[in-house]
Amino acid sequence: MKPDERDLAYLWDMLDAARRIERLTEGLDYATFVDDERTSLAVERLLENVGEAARHVSSELQIAHSEIPWPGIIGMRNVLAHQYGVVDQRKVWQAAREGIAALVPLLEALLR
Repeated sequence: MKPDERDLAYLWDMLDAARRIERLTEGLDYATFVDDERTSLAVERLLENVGEAARHVSSELQIAHSEIPWPGIIGMRNVLAHQYGVVDQRKVWQAAREGIAALVPLLEALLR
């Protein structure tokens, strides 16, 4: 299934935020990430952006591209947006490093 214009815009937003996360976390280890409040808060916000855009992607596209973990991405956004004081920084780090590394090539393929 080829994305329509609306879905393309949301996919682009997801990819843009994901690439920013990659740039912000490049060369960091977990301890440095946690100690750098600006970076950790920026990454949290960008993960929210990825999830917010993902939740607006049409259900048809989500079903057609089940290789993307839509529920997990959207779920992370919900946690970050609504559970302010109880965000697990290890999960944020894992999403930022492993989840985003897996997501970027999938989004790039969809946007080609």
